Amino acid sequence: MNQTLLIIDAQQELIDGNQEESAVFNKQQLIRNINFVIEKARKSNVPIVFVRDLDVAEGKGKGFEVHEEINVPKDSKIFDKTATNSFHGTGLLNHLRTQGIEHVVIMGCKTQHCIDSAVRTATISGLDVTLVGDGHSTTNNDILNAEQIIKHHNKTLHGHYNVDHFAIVRNAEEDLFLPTHDSYK
Repeated sequence: MNQTLLIIDAQQELIDGNQEESAVFNKQQLIRNINFVIEKARKSNVPIVFVRDLDVAEGKGKGFEVHEEINVPKDSKIFDKTATNSFHGTGLLNHLRTQGIEHVVIMGCKTQHCIDSAVRTATISGLDVTLVGDGHSTTNNDILNAEQIIKHHNKTLHGHYNVDHFAIVRNAEEDLFLPTHDSYK
């Protein structure tokens, strides 16, 4: 099965925060897990795609770049986006289709925005998704704290489906590149 690792908005200023926003919940664990899964992907010859949000740090400078502690492989593909949805106006879906990708492993920020929309869009676009349950994060909002948001989305998105394609949630320690979607269909 052709698959890819998709890391969304793992950018310096988004992860570390700035004057207006706090750092994401468990940022060091997030960075560790992203690097851990990148290494697993490399060992499995799974291509890696990064998506950066042009709203982060006004789309420039160190704050805009993928976090400095994340080990970005030189052969990674990078897409920049202007919308919450990583597939909107980026060429990402076309890239995945031309590569014959059927399964996407998703990690990054922020859980209730860009991660949620990517998981849902991928399934309606004909892709099976594995969301890394301990590989996405966010900040508190006025109603829920970040940990509650993450737990809620892991519960809600595990088993999310659109006809033939759906998402499951697995943790970084699991064999993410050995999809288990057929066990659930």
